[in-house]
Amino acid sequence: MTFSRLLSYKYSEAQKKMDPDRLVALVTEVIPNYSCLVFCPSKKNCENVAEMLCKFLSKDYLNHREKEKCEVIKSLRNVGHGKVCPVLKRTVPFGIAYHHSGLTSDERRLLEEAYSIGVLCLLTCTSTLAAGVNLPARRVILRAPYVANTFLKRNQYKQMVGRAGRAGIDTAGESILLLQEKDKQQVLDLINGPLESCCSHLVEEFTKGIQSLFLSLIGLKIAASLGDIYQFMNGTFFGVQQKILLKEKSLWEITVDALEHLAEKGLLQKDSRGDNEGLECHFRITKLGQASFKGAIDVAYCDTLYRDLKKGLEGLVLESLLHLVYLTTPYDLAAQSEPDWMVYFRQFGQLSPAEQNVAALLGVSESFIGKKAAGQAIRKKVDKNVVNRLYLSFVLYSLLKETNVWSVSEKFNLPRGYIQNLLTGAASFSSCVLHFCEELEEFWVYKALLVELTKKLTYCVKAELIPLMEVTGVLEGRAKQLYNAGYRSIMHLANANPEVLVKTIDHLSRRQARQIVSSAKMLLHEKAEALQGEAEELLRLPADLPGLGGPSSERAGSHDGDISLS
Repeated sequence: MTFSRLLSYKYSEAQKKMDPDRLVALVTEVIPNYSCLVFCPSKKNCENVAEMLCKFLSKDYLNHREKEKCEVIKSLRNVGHGKVCPVLKRTVPFGIAYHHSGLTSDERRLLEEAYSIGVLCLLTCTSTLAAGVNLPARRVILRAPYVANTFLKRNQYKQMVGRAGRAGIDTAGESILLLQEKDKQQVLDLINGPLESCCSHLVEEFTKGIQSLFLSLIGLKIAASLGDIYQFMNGTFFGVQQKILLKEKSLWEITVDALEHLAEKGLLQKDSRGDNEGLECHFRITKLGQASFKGAIDVAYCDTLYRDLKKGLEGLVLESLLHLVYLTTPYDLAAQSEPDWMVYFRQFGQLSPAEQNVAALLGVSESFIGKKAAGQAIRKKVDKNVVNRLYLSFVLYSLLKETNVWSVSEKFNLPRGYIQNLLTGAASFSSCVLHFCEELEEFWVYKALLVELTKKLTYCVKAELIPLMEVTGVLEGRAKQLYNAGYRSIMHLANANPEVLVKTIDHLSRRQARQIVSSAKMLLHEKAEALQGEAEELLRLPADLPGLGGPSSERAGSHDGDISLS
């Protein structure tokens, strides 16, 4: 590390205290003419740095592409149901914004587009922006060599600085890493050391890795015998690295253990026709295994889901959606969440009698939540996963009733992005639970209920907009416009005149109008074909009808075999 240059920016004493790392000096060398990314260790730090930079920037920055920045704020307000984050409201006029997982996907998309075309010249962001989003910059600044409290890995560092000076997009690029004296040696090791090894993830989580893989192999009929499965494992990346990653067990032992675990869970069964030991030992998938495989249910939770659905049949509360929402709240998200007990207690107090019945069936009482909120000691044992899952169910249930991420975010004191991720996860899991139930006849009562709930979770809009949003290219905002203009169903859209749509709906191009009409026609045609197929199936002569194939069948042959439709 050798001396390069001093910064020429003139700092006052007050500015030095507010900006000890001289970020203002570093960013003003490139913005607004060129782009800049500032990576921060935490989400809160992103917002604080964005606001701090705006306090010291010249008012001239407000004039740079002013009209386009006003459009960005207007677009943010449209996707935010009339609300804009106060921080973004202050920073966007300067061409600056923050970017992290606390934003909704619509907000992130708008900010990324504005940055890509140069309307925004600086983003303060977390490490998640480094991978998966192609947002190049002239200068990349790393606020600290940390991600949260963990020191940077070399591959993370390479991803971040790799945003600078992308070939074919910019002619030059540079990265700056800010560090304290105590981190100097670690940073030298970081810069000069080799990249971390690429390792198989199958070993990290057996439930999501090896066991799910084996269930899929047998479910898809790719392999059935222990020998075939072992041979398959030898050809995986994990099979190549096994001696390095898991020295205490051989690949054979790992394979046998995983299959035995699946058999213990009731997902696989040893085939009695084959050899019960050795390479020729055959496995077949059970009904529960088939349901888990078809529904893509995590092996770790499939038996829990089965128990929950079974218990739900004993007293399913249909007066409210809460019980069904609870059953489709993802287990993995519940395990990672920590409720705000005061908010939890407040929400509990607002439950209707039917909703209180749901909590009672799950074994969560208001007195328990009250004691947690008051910080009192609790002797009675309550399943933490059930309590956490019910809390997330409250969040989802509120969202279905209000369909407004902003108001639910304020009510539960949770980031908007987190709530949206929860909703997406619940919609996906609801679809998985539906497929799970379709494979198990005992859960037929859930099918129709889950179809409707999956739609509500997927679109999370008022019920009347859901049919319109089934059409490709119609999102919530467009669905509202169409509904208000009198287009209330797929039939209305399928028979609409594109030219009339263009004149009636604001900001709708002819190409988009034609695409909406075409998609609606295709969807209507598919629905009609499905109904016709269902009708034909209902009217077909049953193959197992008593008397078919016997002496009386000749007499029956004088009549039409199927009921005819006129």
